[in-house]
Amino acid sequence: MPQPAAGEVVVRVATCGLNFGDTLLVKGSYQEKPGLPCTPGMELAGEVVAVGPQVTNLAVGQRIAAYCGVGGLAEYAALDARRCIPIPDEMPFVDAAAFLITYGTSHLALGALAQLRAGERLLVLGASGGVGLTAVELGKLMGATVIACARGRDKLEIAARQGADHLIDSDADDIRDSVKALGGADVLYDPIGGAQFKAAMRACNQGARLLPLGFASGEVPQIPANILLVKNMTVLGFYLGGYAKLHPTALGQSFSALMQWYLDGKLKPHVSNVLPLGEANAGLDLLRTRQATGKVVIEIHA
Repeated sequence: MPQPAAGEVVVRVATCGLNFGDTLLVKGSYQEKPGLPCTPGMELAGEVVAVGPQVTNLAVGQRIAAYCGVGGLAEYAALDARRCIPIPDEMPFVDAAAFLITYGTSHLALGALAQLRAGERLLVLGASGGVGLTAVELGKLMGATVIACARGRDKLEIAARQGADHLIDSDADDIRDSVKALGGADVLYDPIGGAQFKAAMRACNQGARLLPLGFASGEVPQIPANILLVKNMTVLGFYLGGYAKLHPTALGQSFSALMQWYLDGKLKPHVSNVLPLGEANAGLDLLRTRQATGKVVIEIHA
């Protein structure tokens, strides 16, 4: 049972949201490498059961969600209080554990970095995955025309339910030709990398903004500078953990706006699988093999 240090709280963990980054962390290939031994689990939701010295913003009994980086796959976790976000009673713990990383990533990447504008065309690769589905949902809320690209009709139907205007099957359709036929893309949102990024980049319009957010394909694409030059395109790298260190106030503001949209009924996390703690490895396998859609959540204390 952990004890809270100064600035920390101890949380009884109800749920832990799994992310593709967890699969990289356990391989040792994630951009951040915590010391071992380490408990995975980048985000969680639960109830504060102890408060350490110098904590003034949280109290015992408070329901919170946390972007903690590690530690979520445990019954109790000692967390930096600054990483904890109070959640309303109307938000179930399953939704709370599926919220911060995916919605936070998409909201800041599309808004603060790419400055997506109403009427623009947003192309989302991996549109049925955790971050991809939130990009579809938020892109539509921001007034964009959303082109969703995913593998197979079943996954595309999920993207359509989240608001996608146009659907591209990456297993069957030519991404470059399909996007060009729709008028090209003004913003490219890409957690996949590899051949899909290369094809999508060539379907982007003059002045497009490219958001490489991950490389689920296993291939980090090399971006030809001559194409950036000729098309006046901008590449905007984004990693939520690094951005949080650079702009901590922006992160808090983003989470506040997202939470209000949730309460207003404008956002609804898509969770394809809820599993007990004993099946956490099976949950990670769902992400590795790309069988999950939206989020996989581990339930620890019901």
